[in-house]
Amino acid sequence: MKFTVKDLKRLFFVILSAFLYSVAMQVFVNSGDLYPGGFAGLALLITRSASRFFALEIPFGVVYIALNILPTILVFKYVGKKFTLYSMIQYGLVSLFTTVLPEVTITEDPLLISVFGGILAGFAISLALNSGASSGGVDFFAVYFSNRFNRPSWGLALGFTTVVLLISGALFGWTIALYSIIFQYCNTQVVSLRHTRYKLVSLMVVTRKPEEVTSSILQTVRHGITVLNGKGGYARQDETVLLMTINAFQVDELVQAAKKADPHVFISISHTERIVGNYYQAPLD
Repeated sequence: MKFTVKDLKRLFFVILSAFLYSVAMQVFVNSGDLYPGGFAGLALLITRSASRFFALEIPFGVVYIALNILPTILVFKYVGKKFTLYSMIQYGLVSLFTTVLPEVTITEDPLLISVFGGILAGFAISLALNSGASSGGVDFFAVYFSNRFNRPSWGLALGFTTVVLLISGALFGWTIALYSIIFQYCNTQVVSLRHTRYKLVSLMVVTRKPEEVTSSILQTVRHGITVLNGKGGYARQDETVLLMTINAFQVDELVQAAKKADPHVFISISHTERIVGNYYQAPLD
């Protein structure tokens, strides 16, 4: 693996992600006795159950890292080595930060704790995802299936969390479990909103300089372009229509490339629910 200046920037955001997620854990999750999503929630369920029913004090960080071993092996084999490495750094630092950071209570309102804790945790996770990493655990599986089927799979994380919350509700009371659902809903919504790798948009580009625009676009993104001949309904002049589907995070870059080749280009952008057929998705490194 070769590391560059871009990797240093990537590392910074991964560390920031781990710190913010740990703050969400110490300030909101623990003060409200909530159960967050994924393996963090499962780790808390295990440690709290061990403490209450068996009088065993097991560090959260130890359980959290142990649970991540198997999914780490999965993504290392099928997704990408750097992605796996940065994800290991992320959840490893979460284990460290949650051990050294003190628990702080800024409010005792369970609804405020659930909403703002979920938002902060979701922002932290999306920060890692947009930097080419993840928070490990269920996110590993979600990224694996998203990468394989080219569709967002964050509902998987919500489904896993639902099982954890049902168990925690049965063991520790349904009030906490219900507030934890609010926490996880806010978390998932923020991740879904900010993580655009698997969100697709379709572009219709109308231009009188098709060769120049096509060349400029293909130098920017690696996606196919369908070329159609047309004629303007008002000016009655010949036009060329370029049709393509890209990832949402590529839109601004592609628009700039098209406008650079043809300042008078017309571009229509629309969201795409799904695609059928061959579509190039840049692999996670």
